[in-house]
Amino acid sequence: MKLLFTIVLLSLAVTPSSLQVTGIGQSKPSFTGDFAKRPAPPASAEATRNMEARLSEARTRLEAEPNNPEATIWLGRRLAYLGRFTEAIEVYSSGITKFPRDARFFRHRGHRYITLRKFDLAIADFQKAVSLIKGLPDEVEPDGQPNARNIPTSTLQFNIWYHLGLAQYLMGQNRSALNSYRECLKVSQNPDSIVATTHWLYMTLRRLNRPAEAKQVLEPIRPGMDVIENDGYYKLVLMYKGQADADALLAETLKQPDSPGSHSVLYGLGNWHLYNGLRNQAIELFRRIASTDQWTSFGFIAAEADLKRPTR
Repeated sequence: MKLLFTIVLLSLAVTPSSLQVTGIGQSKPSFTGDFAKRPAPPASAEATRNMEARLSEARTRLEAEPNNPEATIWLGRRLAYLGRFTEAIEVYSSGITKFPRDARFFRHRGHRYITLRKFDLAIADFQKAVSLIKGLPDEVEPDGQPNARNIPTSTLQFNIWYHLGLAQYLMGQNRSALNSYRECLKVSQNPDSIVATTHWLYMTLRRLNRPAEAKQVLEPIRPGMDVIENDGYYKLVLMYKGQADADALLAETLKQPDSPGSHSVLYGLGNWHLYNGLRNQAIELFRRIASTDQWTSFGFIAAEADLKRPTR
């Protein structure tokens, strides 16, 4: 173990967890508490004002266009961005009642069920969405919080398969997650979606102890890909290929503020240590993520789920 990790572990000073190397991610995590009552992760006053203004606009639009599914979806999305997840779920549920064949409502409601740790309900919603998109052309999904280039990087079908795979992974259903991520890769049509899917597909295969297949999925990843927003995932998959250094990536990430992006990288690094027999390092990184207030990020949720799996 290199000096950097020794320093990190000493600075965290956390007692060991019951997390195991063998079988990790193969059992359902046990959560307690009402996540709907947790305060949303902090945002700047300016960002909050902007989100509140967009929410007001979404309400006005839905009042003017009550039978427009787009208007309903955007009200739910604007509520969710403000951390009002239960209200967002209620809006999506009302949309499902009015537009039962529109897969977008199941996709968005499933996403917010993940946020509230209701993984079973999320899986059911995404599976329903899968049935509704069968045989249909894919469509670009507009961004509610655009990236630096204002170019959407995901599609409806990508998001359905991606989030279904995530919910299954969080539940310890890794074989099902593997199938979902393979389907997701089929509809990953740009560098951002490719590196994101490859990251979760790789981690799933490693948890299934299938390292040869995991190595194979990394073959299309190369330096110089035009990644717009999933830079953290890109650095991780390059690391998995041996083209980036784990210590350097950890040092770089620890200098950044806690954020969904930094959590994604720290979670990937934690898994990397786990695969390579460095159990304590993995535990401490998972605990570091779970000690922050960014509880809605996928890296946080995944780390928390691993720490809450029953001892086996």
